[in-house]
Amino acid sequence: MELRTLRYFVAVAEELHFGRAATRLHMSQPPLSRAIKRLEADVGAPLFVRSPAGVTLTPVGTVLLDEARDLLDHADRVGVRVSAAAGTAIITVGILGDGTDPGVARLAAAFRRSHPGIDIRVRDTDLTDPTCGLRTGLVDVALTRAPFDETALTVRVLRTDPVGVVLRADDPLASRDRLSLADLGGLRWFRFPQGTDPIWQSYWNGGERREGPVVRAVQECLQAVVWNGTVGLAPLGHDLPAELALVPLVDMAPSRVVVAWNEGSTNPLIRSFVEIATAAYRP
Repeated sequence: MELRTLRYFVAVAEELHFGRAATRLHMSQPPLSRAIKRLEADVGAPLFVRSPAGVTLTPVGTVLLDEARDLLDHADRVGVRVSAAAGTAIITVGILGDGTDPGVARLAAAFRRSHPGIDIRVRDTDLTDPTCGLRTGLVDVALTRAPFDETALTVRVLRTDPVGVVLRADDPLASRDRLSLADLGGLRWFRFPQGTDPIWQSYWNGGERREGPVVRAVQECLQAVVWNGTVGLAPLGHDLPAELALVPLVDMAPSRVVVAWNEGSTNPLIRSFVEIATAAYRP
């Protein structure tokens, strides 16, 4: 069995859907289906029960899933040890947003346990580059939020968070249980500098062109609200100063927490990081 085919199998087994697995693997569905059929022929038994709604594992598939995960983990450890022996066991992680997120803490602890000899370097990034320096080679992998231009990148969703609007606590709108984007029309928003990824900027501006102070960091966003009475969007679930309020938006698409890396990267540390991140953020 090839490791690549086992990775295909694990993706289908975890997603329980060929279409979602193909999207996760950044490939089309027909070659994925053919690879799984060849694997079933090699094993000599069906691995999945197929239906229009998706797939379920057979007893043979359940056994193979455990073994495949062990084999792939071992293969990743071999790659990491070889890299360490060659003096290249370093991974640089870009983080955008709240470093106190419990998911980040779980990921950091799990990665240290799995790779105690690895030099982990962290680059905290401002809001002007949602890829955290991936395109310029400043980081190997990024923990960030989508949407942004994903050209030449591979992106995996870890979690989705509802979004609200940040207001001064004494703003009349702050007393509302929920708001819509239409309620915010005509107000001044904080916005990002010229040249910021347009997909990213459009999302955080609610899909409209906005006027207001330019900000680069989370604290600058909050201070813009405090000092200028501007409004802006933020994921729910974060603690704010007493002078600010965060009101849920009913018509805003959730913010996606993602892990991203450069397409085609063969660094085994990145692959291991992504798999550990997926487990750390799993509900």
